[in-house]
Amino acid sequence: MNAPRPALKPLDDALAELLAFATVLSGVESVSTFEADGRVLAQDVVSALHVPPQDNSSMDGYAVRGADVLRAQAQAQGVLPVSQRIAAGSAGEALAPMSAARIFTGAPIPLGADAVVMQEDCEVLPADGVLPGGAVRIKAMPAPGQWIRRAGEDVALGSTVLSKGERLTPASLGLAASIGMNLLPVVRRPRVALFSTGDELVMPGDVAPGQMKPGTIYNSNRFFLRALLLRLGCEVSDLGIVPDRLDATVQALQQAAQQHDLILTSGGVSVGEEDHIKPAVQALGSLDLWQIAIKPGKPFAYGRVQQAHFIGLPGNPVSSFITFLLLVRPFLLKLQGVTQLATKSIAVPAHFTWARADKRREFLRVRRNPAGGLDLFANQSSGVLTSAVWADGIVDNPPGQTIQHGDVVRFILFPEVLG
Repeated sequence: MNAPRPALKPLDDALAELLAFATVLSGVESVSTFEADGRVLAQDVVSALHVPPQDNSSMDGYAVRGADVLRAQAQAQGVLPVSQRIAAGSAGEALAPMSAARIFTGAPIPLGADAVVMQEDCEVLPADGVLPGGAVRIKAMPAPGQWIRRAGEDVALGSTVLSKGERLTPASLGLAASIGMNLLPVVRRPRVALFSTGDELVMPGDVAPGQMKPGTIYNSNRFFLRALLLRLGCEVSDLGIVPDRLDATVQALQQAAQQHDLILTSGGVSVGEEDHIKPAVQALGSLDLWQIAIKPGKPFAYGRVQQAHFIGLPGNPVSSFITFLLLVRPFLLKLQGVTQLATKSIAVPAHFTWARADKRREFLRVRRNPAGGLDLFANQSSGVLTSAVWADGIVDNPPGQTIQHGDVVRFILFPEVLG
């Protein structure tokens, strides 16, 4: 009598177990700030200066003392002589009493000035023999501190501007540069070995479409998995397609385990007679996770092959794509030291009906429409990769849940999980 199959593991439990196996990679690299986009900080970045370094003007205009403007408006119709001109990158002198300084955006505020009046609120008077620098009529009384950016307003000396475990973005690279960081300490890249299994697979370019043998298909998984790995900052070794034989699978795993942190495969993780991944992994190491209660993507596996992590993805392309986004991505981010791993979602109304409740947690390919709701791709099969191209995200639908038109659902945007 056959033993009953173990229950499928819920996604949240599987993800928690998977992340528990992921420890941050050893080794820190110092990389150019120009080249650090997408990398993960290995140390806090602390500012050695104020940003901005001194008070400066946020407008083109005139630096003044408010008291002088008030007196000029009472005595001289708001006219003040222009005593100096201060451009960005230069330092002016202390502001002479009862005068204004012509100033430009980013230029340091002269000592004594307490406000900037934008040039649109001023009338320029020409220079003459009495006022060789010209004069300006202030038409609006400035508030104290008006149009002045204070020293340290953006970043204070000694403050932590970027934290260990942050994944660097273009904005954070600019922030690092603003405090003088030309190099950044980052966790080294994960080394990932990628291969597919299946005698039915052929590579585009090897066989023309009109010459495909019956039963063969092009290997699409290899292309999107490699692209996803590269987006996550991995160094990828593409080991090609492994034949559907146990000995070939064992050999490929042994080779991949030598110099890689993770072995990622697609196909061969189900329970058929030609699915050799499970026994091969068990022969070389351990298999710790097997089959997840999600649709698509049930045949997911995690284990160890010697010192390397192993993750086996389903062969169906949408199943492989979805399980990568939900499970492999956070695993790889944790290997790099990322601390914020939760997938963000938003609440959006469904503009479709889903009457086929499944006992597994489902991920439906959808696209936002001009009315602000979600449309459903008609064919939700795990083999229909066009659904992932058409969609701009997925609905996370709980087990046993139907969806009626207008129901608010949990929507995960692809840009949130694609890199």
